[in-house]
Amino acid sequence: MHSARVESAGDTVPGLSAGRVALAWLTQFLVGTDLFVVAPLLPDIATSFDVSATDTGLLITAFSIAYVVASPFAGWISDRWDRAGVLVGALVLFSVANAGTALAPGFALLLVSRVVAGIAAAATGPTVYALVSTRARPQARAQVLAVVGSGLLTALWVGAPAGLLLGRYVGWQAVFVILAAGTFLLAFPHALVWRARPVPAAASPPGAPQRAGRPGTGVAVSAVAVTTLWAFSVYSLYTFLAIALHSDGRATAVTWLLVVYGIGAVVGGQVGGRFADRAGAVRVTRSVLALTAVLEAVVALVYPVTWALACALGLFALAAYAFFPAQQRHLVDMFPERATAVLSWNNSALFVGLSLAGAVGGQIVHALDYQALLYIGAAVAVPACLIARGRARDREVQS
Repeated sequence: MHSARVESAGDTVPGLSAGRVALAWLTQFLVGTDLFVVAPLLPDIATSFDVSATDTGLLITAFSIAYVVASPFAGWISDRWDRAGVLVGALVLFSVANAGTALAPGFALLLVSRVVAGIAAAATGPTVYALVSTRARPQARAQVLAVVGSGLLTALWVGAPAGLLLGRYVGWQAVFVILAAGTFLLAFPHALVWRARPVPAAASPPGAPQRAGRPGTGVAVSAVAVTTLWAFSVYSLYTFLAIALHSDGRATAVTWLLVVYGIGAVVGGQVGGRFADRAGAVRVTRSVLALTAVLEAVVALVYPVTWALACALGLFALAAYAFFPAQQRHLVDMFPERATAVLSWNNSALFVGLSLAGAVGGQIVHALDYQALLYIGAAVAVPACLIARGRARDREVQS
């Protein structure tokens, strides 16, 4: 049974209260904190289980692979059954996974718990966006989604540093106990506030011309491949930043550097969305990918000097995270009839790049060093920029 039906554009959409938006934002914040806090906690986790710091990068890889595999199925189920029920179940499963992370007696079980967390996250984030978007007024839909999405990025500069500080004083396990309790408690209001079934407005108003000859699946795969390259470039830098600073004797700088990075990411996301609406999504994606490549090389150059590293990290995050909202806008413009499916593939592509960053990046750091990884990440952003430029020319020829 489908969870929502599409009516004419004249249908009304139930109002989206501030309370619902806040609940959705908090959910994204907690899920984002779980995702981003693992990287800075890797040195402590490595010590607890007597494994190498680079091997703990597999925890991020396991989460990401589980997300990639589960995401299409979770989206399919969520679209065809009760979205609120799927969200509640996912939050409960996420809580169980975080409790398992905190209580794992060995590294193997810790990996299993991160796999379960990845499966739960795959059903949580997209379902939150679907519930919000079907209830928001069409003319305010993008703005509401941007607000809810900022919860994920806020986790970068608030959730992750706070978790790192908490782990430093009471142990990293306490971070996941709190996340388990928080996501479990959130399941109850979600079970109540989404009961009323929305009647979303149609994607196009009556009489609007229908575009024929939509790009095929191969074009969609090529389009989201850019996201994989972008994610590898960005998260190879982020995942091993704390490990590199610990090994350099600059562990005390990790927390405030993460704050600088996170603030840059939040600002970048908002700027990217605004410019994508005004200047065009394709133009923004190719421009910020070029900036990402340049600024990651700059981060590598200034890495030994902490104050210069802070400045470079802030600028890098601002440029890099301007990509994602522009990329989403571009995909929706290309595939309006299949927007939900293509955005789901885009999320999977994001985690493919993230998982590769965790697996390959650790080996590069071990064999060479962190700065070498940054130069490789910058190089990976170059073909992403070239693909974005190529698809811009394709669109110009088609138009």
